[in-house]
Amino acid sequence: MAIKDIDWSSIGFSYIETDYSYVSMYKDGKWDEGTLTKEHTVTMSECAGVLQYSQSCFEGLKAYRTEDGKIVTFRPDLNGQRMIDSCKRLEMPEFPMERFLDAVDQVVKANADWVPPYGSGATLYIRPYMFGYNSVIGVKPADEYMFRILVTPVGPYFKGGAKPIVLRIPDFDRAAPHGTGNIKAGLNYAMSLHPVMEAHREGYAENMYLDPATRTYIEETGGANIIFIKDGGKTLVTPKSDSILPSITRRSICYVAEHYLGMNVEQRRIPYAEITEMEEMGLCGTAAVISPVGRVDDHGKQICIPTGMENVGPVTKKLYDTLTGIQMGTIEAPEGWIREIKAD
Repeated sequence: MAIKDIDWSSIGFSYIETDYSYVSMYKDGKWDEGTLTKEHTVTMSECAGVLQYSQSCFEGLKAYRTEDGKIVTFRPDLNGQRMIDSCKRLEMPEFPMERFLDAVDQVVKANADWVPPYGSGATLYIRPYMFGYNSVIGVKPADEYMFRILVTPVGPYFKGGAKPIVLRIPDFDRAAPHGTGNIKAGLNYAMSLHPVMEAHREGYAENMYLDPATRTYIEETGGANIIFIKDGGKTLVTPKSDSILPSITRRSICYVAEHYLGMNVEQRRIPYAEITEMEEMGLCGTAAVISPVGRVDDHGKQICIPTGMENVGPVTKKLYDTLTGIQMGTIEAPEGWIREIKAD
């Protein structure tokens, strides 16, 4: 076994076919044993539940090669639990936690050659997903499901270093009150595509959504939670809402802020008017960990974050460096955060 001979610094954040995927089928009320497969295409009925009624959910996590050569994943149990929560909301069968973790281990181990070397900035992205498989014409849940995991190497999200981005306040809502905003359903992301493409056409990186009920509280963007720094760098604040996706990265950042950097952490409803009191702002998620924000535009009004458009804020950088150090094994991790993929 040897790491693939690839120019890891040149690959982007896009799909590259690897050696194996993982697949398991749910039929007659139970999951089969599951298996690794070299088949990377899916054949199903034109009337499959996922095609007719968008019954699908997914997860995203990464495998890393540490400085001492180990291959690890970061808090995969939280991804497994979030997928269970998504399945419950979408009337899909739960894929058991232990099987989820074992499937991730299997597919990463089978594709160990595709895990980029330590220090390259690249990682192995892991995408578990599930969808309604059998034909469904009436509006109802499917009876059969396919659970799969694909893996693909991805390059550093920010080549040349992270630069602050500009957001806009859109005229759209990301999710409905009491809807599906708090689960990782594919349909949520389909709804965000038009607003984000409209933002891109207007020169913005993303949309910052306000709460759908009153449009007076900050929620999140189309694909990431939001964090703020205030009080001279002493406090981290992040929005709390029933229609926000519970980000594993955000949860981890909050822990790092409190237990590694000694900061105060507040998870609460944040009035949009309070944004002018914030000193640093970032978007957090699996892909980039933290994307710094330099400005928010609201229908002609510009709200400039004090750290500006040139550099990452000092506290945001400390949070990023500490969390990525934990993921890469250069900083001691809290118990249970790192799962090693052991060779046979």
